[in-house]
Amino acid sequence: MPNQTIATLSNPMDVSQPNNWLRIETLFQHQKWELDELSHRVVDDRMTEKTVQQLASKSYISDPHSAVAYRILRDQLEDDEYGLFLSTAHPAKFKQSVDRIFGKTLPLPAALAKQANLPIFAHQLPADFALLRKFLFMHPT
Repeated sequence: MPNQTIATLSNPMDVSQPNNWLRIETLFQHQKWELDELSHRVVDDRMTEKTVQQLASKSYISDPHSAVAYRILRDQLEDDEYGLFLSTAHPAKFKQSVDRIFGKTLPLPAALAKQANLPIFAHQLPADFALLRKFLFMHPT
């Protein structure tokens, strides 16, 4: 049974049973790697916020998820080692959290800002198949 999910600043990591774990296991099997070679670390929200601010002092505005990767890498490096971390998300993906960490509203990239003002065509429906079916037939593509 998976553990209960706990909300964090790195919300893509807030899953107790990640759906991409099978891909990791398959990769390890194909490469003939041992899963016990895979390590993990935990970074709490306070340290994540501090790391986002530290990265900003180096002229890099990071999202919380990438800041966790940076923090873990940095904490594991020996004095004579260098490391590389890759960020796969833009801070705008975590806009509310990033704005709160900096205490100000950061501007969106122009392409995203343009999209942010478009109308939203979402509809809220209760979890009822009959209502969903009726809605779909009333709104053909």
